Amino acid sequence: MKCIIFDLDGTIGNTLPLCIAAFKKAIEPLAGKALSDKEIIDTFGPSEEGTVQALIPNYYEQGIEDYLRHYRQLHAMCASPFEGMREILDYAKDQNIQLAMVTGKGERSTEITLDMFDIHSYFEAIETGSPQGPRKVQGIQSVLNQLGIMPADSIYVGDAPSDIKASREAGVPIVSAAWAETAEVELLQEMQPNKLFKTIQEFRQYIQQTIQKSD
Repeated sequence: MKCIIFDLDGTIGNTLPLCIAAFKKAIEPLAGKALSDKEIIDTFGPSEEGTVQALIPNYYEQGIEDYLRHYRQLHAMCASPFEGMREILDYAKDQNIQLAMVTGKGERSTEITLDMFDIHSYFEAIETGSPQGPRKVQGIQSVLNQLGIMPADSIYVGDAPSDIKASREAGVPIVSAAWAETAEVELLQEMQPNKLFKTIQEFRQYIQQTIQKSD
């Protein structure tokens, strides 16, 4: 293992509830109606700009700015990464493992969270999402090219079924992060990722054992 590529929402931190809360505060006043969590989640895939475009296309610019404002203001809902995640990042860095991030979030909200968590410096390459649609396959390929890493020498760590599909398409082993309250554990298991962990502690043990074997 030479490189670990992380997703952000639901993997590094429990930020999905924050995203949904910010979308509701930004979009509901402009849409003139209440939105269910499912209505919002069903638009995920593209970055936040894609969600705004899908739900309130006539208020696109205002919707994006309102979302980012609420996202920052509400970030105290998720003030730090999952407990134990920073220690994993530290351990990997100490072992000269390169760290990257490929997220479906937009660039601006990604920067807000990385700044709030104070973890930006851990990642040597970061690829964010697109309003046009999912681009994790391209993002994974891009960070591997930037870092000079072969797909088989890396892993992708993500919490969504779509992460499993994207990783397989990119030729990268997939570790399913099922430690967030929002993880769909049974669905992830059905898709048979290379590894699935329900706790950060299990994931840390796996990282330590894998790195030690390669020494």
